[in-house]
Amino acid sequence: MRKFDLEDLAIVRAVVTHGGVTRAAKALHRVPSNVTTRIKQLEARLDVHLFARRGRNLVPTEEGRLLTSYADRLLRLAHEAESALVEGRLLGTLRLGSLESTAGTRLPHLLTRYNHENPAVRIELVTGTTGALIGRLTRHDVEAAFVSEPFHAPGLLSQPVFEEELVLITARHIRSLNGIGDTKRVTLIAFARGCSYRRIFEQWQGERGIITPGVLEFTSYPAIVACVAAGTGVAIVPRSVLAGLKSAASVRAHALPEHLAHSRTHLLWHEGQESPALRSLRDLLAAHQAGS
Repeated sequence: MRKFDLEDLAIVRAVVTHGGVTRAAKALHRVPSNVTTRIKQLEARLDVHLFARRGRNLVPTEEGRLLTSYADRLLRLAHEAESALVEGRLLGTLRLGSLESTAGTRLPHLLTRYNHENPAVRIELVTGTTGALIGRLTRHDVEAAFVSEPFHAPGLLSQPVFEEELVLITARHIRSLNGIGDTKRVTLIAFARGCSYRRIFEQWQGERGIITPGVLEFTSYPAIVACVAAGTGVAIVPRSVLAGLKSAASVRAHALPEHLAHSRTHLLWHEGQESPALRSLRDLLAAHQAGS
């Protein structure tokens, strides 16, 4: 027997969002005593404490935060279902995670087409490394995420969507990878740990017997490429990223060994938690691949 309904979830989310019963009651057009009673009844049915008092505010417990994450998704899906049935079109928000390279080179055209087909869907896009994006997806901060191989994501469904050619970039004066190998020591310029391309570089350096004395971490490809151009170190990037950067002319791109030179980008999501908005995106991706 179900122990809560959508109205219970709306009350829990309102108390979390507004930080207390009084403000939540005002937002819900209820009296505070009604909100308090509903929270207590729900806690009794679930046999957990959803909130703890901190001064004059209520803060969610671990169980309260967990329920709120489900409440956000269930209320959004209920709204989307109702809107789709009544208005015959998709509504709501689609929260996506993406690698910066994918966001900058692959998604603009795709999301423009998606917006044309689903103008009432609002897309929220956050970027990060593969590891960070899988973490966000696991916590339900995003509904789906574009990540790169290699990755480890047990319990998540995967759809391969893009093929990337990876290259190692150096300053212009380094004409071959042998020039790097002769030094035996090279500084890596990369995103933070959790970046799939960083792991590929580490595999390459292990095979070449090259020592990395240090890693300079950046949060954008323009900064990485500019630093490589200045002769500070080397980086592994998708060739598609270089095509869109003016500073790419200041670096030299070197082919990697075949077994390291290709990487697929995947879309990940939770099984059984695919909203109509996400399903529409997956259909668009499938059509894009079929037409490639």
